[in-house]
Amino acid sequence: QVQLVESGGGLVQTGGSLRLSCAASGRAFTFSAMGWFRQAPGKEREFVSAIVWSDGGTLYADSVKGRFTISRGNAKNMVYLQMNSLKPGDTAVYYCVAARNLRSMRTSVGYDYWGQGTQVTVSS
Repeated sequence: QVQLVESGGGLVQTGGSLRLSCAASGRAFTFSAMGWFRQAPGKEREFVSAIVWSDGGTLYADSVKGRFTISRGNAKNMVYLQMNSLKPGDTAVYYCVAARNLRSMRTSVGYDYWGQGTQVTVSS
């Protein structure tokens, strides 16, 4: 059974930084990609970033490009999201995701496993 556990969320002021971590347990070796989505109050869940395990290729939403950086650990069970220059609009619950196959990576249907989420709040 696969489990994704996020950590690192919290409260930060505008312009600050946070680093989210995601630890995968279970059949993590079957993942083709891992990433992050977020959901703000009253809004739909949206893609943030993803990383491909085979070649380290990365994808970012336009809204976070240049501010957020996704990276992976050496083992196929850790992924990180470094968030810099945070804005109030980044306030959301951030979810770690993992995919068995590479497909529709910018949409939720592309992912097979989801974490419970971690709250990120950016104060103005």
